[in-house]
Order: sequence, then structure tokens, then C-alpha cells
Amino acid sequence: MSGGSIKQACEDLRQGKVIAYPTEAVWGLGCDPFQQTAVEKILAIKKRPVEKGLLLVAGNMDQITALTARLDAEQLATLRASWPGPVTWLIPDPDNLYPAWIKGQHSSVAIRVSAHPLVQSLCAEFGGPVVSTSANEAGEPEIRSRLRLMEQFAGSIDCVVDGELGGARSPSTIKDLSSGKTLR
Repeated sequence: MSGGSIKQACEDLRQGKVIAYPTEAVWGLGCDPFQQTAVEKILAIKKRPVEKGLLLVAGNMDQITALTARLDAEQLATLRASWPGPVTWLIPDPDNLYPAWIKGQHSSVAIRVSAHPLVQSLCAEFGGPVVSTSANEAGEPEIRSRLRLMEQFAGSIDCVVDGELGGARSPSTIKDLSSGKTLR
């Protein structure tokens, strides 16, 4: 397992490896969303079916302009009002900018713009959004301690980014941008 700098984590992401990093509330697992093998590794670690899809995290809205290009002014204002912050939005992807192994059985991409400085730095150094899913097996409690993360996943992840969790008590809210409905 490689060291915990953001630079090393981004090198690992570009090589199709899986990283763990602190988010606002829990430890997350991440990879390059465009490398299918890396995504499949995360799905295997989590024991999560590809059909459910995965969330992405960005450092700022500029990193997802291709995805937001077709949104109307009201939808863009809704995103800007909640980001950066703990809201994940399901954003329509009619141009299929993101692969099926990210969206699962859905036509939208689940994405948030993080307010966590470390996550913002990670995405800035990487140059775009990364997969952001809680570091736990599907249905199990989220991991909030680095020690527990290492005990459970040391052999499955390639890099653990040094840093602290943010102050949030629960993972992000998930909302559908088209309907406005809250899903989690």
C-alpha cells in the first residue's frame, strides 16, 4: 500500500488503483470513474451490484461542466445553492458522458461537489471527479476510524490518503435534480 499524499493517491488513481480517503462524514473508497477494472474492484470490495451505480465527487462545478451544460438556469441555481456541500444530486446524462459501470441501471449520474478541503484538493490534483463510495461492505455500517478502515480493507486498497474526517454526522443527502425528490 502506498503512502498517504494527495499526489501519490492521484498517481494511483491514474494507474487504475483503489484509494481510501476521508470525506465529510466517513471514509470513502475512490478510483478513476473511467477505468472499468478499478470500478469493478470497488464493487467487489463492497459486494455491491453494478446495477445500483456509484456516486462521484468533484472539487468544484467547473469539473462537471460537460454534464451540467444541458441544465436550465433553475437547475443550475439549485446546484449552486447546495454546493459545495453534503448534497449528492442525480443529474441527467443524456449524452452518456459517464459509463454504465458508474450509472448502473440509471440514466443519471450521482455527483456532489465536496466542501471538504482534502477532497477538493484530491479532485483538483486528479483533474476531475472520482468515485466516492463509503468504505464498507454493502449494508454494513460506514467506517469512521482509520484503524477500522485498515483492519477491514488493508489488503484491498492501494493507498490511504492522510487526513481527518469532516464534521458531518451522516453521509450526503441524495436528491433527484429532475424531480426534486429526496432519495436518502
